[in-house]
Amino acid sequence: MNNQDDGYVMCSGDGRQTIPQQLTAKQRKTLLPQLVALAHHAGEAIMEIYRSGETGTVSKADDSPLTLADLASHKAIVAGLKKLTPDIPVLSEEAANIPYDKRKKWICFWLVDPLDGTKEFIKRNGEFTVNIALIENGIPVMGVVYAPVLEVSYYAARGAGAFVQHGNDVSQAIKVKSHVPGNTIHVVASRSHSDTRTEALLEQMGDHKSISMGSSLKLCLVAEGEAHCYPRLGPTMEWDTAAAHAVVSEAGGIVCDKAGEALRYNKEDMHNPEFFVYPAEDKVLASLLGIH
Repeated sequence: MNNQDDGYVMCSGDGRQTIPQQLTAKQRKTLLPQLVALAHHAGEAIMEIYRSGETGTVSKADDSPLTLADLASHKAIVAGLKKLTPDIPVLSEEAANIPYDKRKKWICFWLVDPLDGTKEFIKRNGEFTVNIALIENGIPVMGVVYAPVLEVSYYAARGAGAFVQHGNDVSQAIKVKSHVPGNTIHVVASRSHSDTRTEALLEQMGDHKSISMGSSLKLCLVAEGEAHCYPRLGPTMEWDTAAAHAVVSEAGGIVCDKAGEALRYNKEDMHNPEFFVYPAEDKVLASLLGIH
């Protein structure tokens, strides 16, 4: 990826991109299966530790857990991305202390959560994921979400569609599913982060059924039409949502704030606002969620 003819972004030696060129749909489609393979490779590194039972859990500065599996996955992904796209910078949850003055110049970069759902990993319920996203101009344009215990992959690239693959089965295209007024609304909710505000919102929405799930799989359930919406009123970070956001978008959904504005990435403060995931064309459901 060091010549302009490839169509990839070229960078200076310090990682600052010197040619504001984005990947074409064809280039994303070519890169996507390699990205899926990399996510599976990271998942294998996680599973070695998961099976051993020796997680080596410590607490980070914000009291969130960190395991040996987080670090093993991080190492595998960063090494793999450097081989695939050596000139595109990488921002991972486990190496996120890159000054904003530097990263704000990035037109294109990889945003990675090596192990989303560390609490699920520790609980051993299998609902944790590997997340890799490509961000262009603040928008996730490619993403892979892989749950190694469940052996399910969700992936998408702008212009190439969104897909789910179970084990070694043939991949299937996925689309969001709008709610039919009068029917029960299927709402996906966090397994580890329930809160009274979300419960109050659900009650206001009327007849609904809650589906509990961990990690970025919640967004993916909306993307494949297994749930109509996912309201998230609690705190999240950009790397928690970027990969699944790309899947949702390509599946016909939206990940937006209270004002209906799609989430943006590579902000100075990388916390996400409260957000909602639902079919982009479902205005009735948007109104029920309180989106203006």
